[in-house]
Amino acid sequence: MSDMTATTTSVSEALTTADGRPLKAALRRAQSLAKRRAFMLVLPLLAFIVVTFVMPIGELLHESIYNPDFHDNMPETVAWFAANPPSTVPDEAAFTALADDLKTSAAARTVAQVGTRVNYVMPGTRSLFTATGRKAKSLQPPYKDALIAADPKWGDPDLWATMRQVSSSYTADFYLAALDHTHGPKGNIVPVPADQAIYLMLFERTFLVAAAITFICFVIGFPVAHLLSVLPLRTSNLLMIFVLLPFWTSLLVRTTSWIALLQREGVVNDVLVYLGVIDAHGRLQMIYNQTGTIVAMTHILLPFMILPLYSVMRPIPPSYVRAARSLGATSWTAFRRIYFPQTLPGIGAGSLLVFILAVGYYITPALVGGASGQLISNQVAYFITGAGNNWSMGCAIAGLLLAAILILYWVYDRLVGIDNLKLG
Repeated sequence: MSDMTATTTSVSEALTTADGRPLKAALRRAQSLAKRRAFMLVLPLLAFIVVTFVMPIGELLHESIYNPDFHDNMPETVAWFAANPPSTVPDEAAFTALADDLKTSAAARTVAQVGTRVNYVMPGTRSLFTATGRKAKSLQPPYKDALIAADPKWGDPDLWATMRQVSSSYTADFYLAALDHTHGPKGNIVPVPADQAIYLMLFERTFLVAAAITFICFVIGFPVAHLLSVLPLRTSNLLMIFVLLPFWTSLLVRTTSWIALLQREGVVNDVLVYLGVIDAHGRLQMIYNQTGTIVAMTHILLPFMILPLYSVMRPIPPSYVRAARSLGATSWTAFRRIYFPQTLPGIGAGSLLVFILAVGYYITPALVGGASGQLISNQVAYFITGAGNNWSMGCAIAGLLLAAILILYWVYDRLVGIDNLKLG
């Protein structure tokens, strides 16, 4: 056997190309050239994905744990925290470092940033920093007495514990806040007071609303997709225009149209009053609440359920169901055991697509949701583009939302298998 292997190796090494190169080396070179050519072909797409997708997500995750406003603008106070354990009572050296930093920050006009950073953890302290910063030049030693005389809050141990907590540029505080938790007096993690706990409630509402929208889209979309799949191709293509019509209409127009339809003096209420279903004084409130959010988003996301279902249903041969019925199965049994299992890849794709889009929607809940129809995406927009002005908090909420979607994707892969997902 070894002699045969040696013979085969010697023969392969003896084979050469037309220009005299060993055949094995020529094949390796050709394969290497083919791999490099394929890589160069996909390089523009890879660069596009990295620049527009991977890098922004990386920046978002970095921003969610990075906030250097206190660390960069209060270096002497940070140095005192680093040199003394958390149990140390602030002495004159600590107040001297604080006074020097306040003077420097006031001169650089960054004391408001410092106060804002502390205010994220301990509300009501921004005004303390800005007010003291305005009169920082007049502070004279001993600085402990001078600062406490300027405002007794400077002697509060909880304030110093909070300043120590925010003295690091990198922190997980924003993720704790996004989960309605914070650090206790001893540094332990504790829930925030019940009247301040809003984010977990918003996460729960977001996922429940997204699940409801996904279910409604499935209930409406399945028979529509089935009808389109069994009709002649010319007729189904004509009807498909009505499915695709929302894609050709502005999202803002579609959303505001629902405001006109669902408001108390809108078309739907007028029709119900005309038919005698309700009286003029019992008009339904169907807008600026969760009902309006679910109705408007179902209309917008329904095509994302129908199209994957149609793409899976169309190739299913009708002869399968006819064969099952000819063998004695009822119509329901044939549908349940023959037809429906073959549509599962489309159901999975449509449900996953609709759910993920619903979780991250912002414009529609902002316009028609009101107070009870706001989703967690509206909080992200509030902190990043609105009056919240807290990028780290907004990025932390977005990071948790991304993690939840990835977990959902992983669960789907474990239960159904991502290979069974078909988008078309």
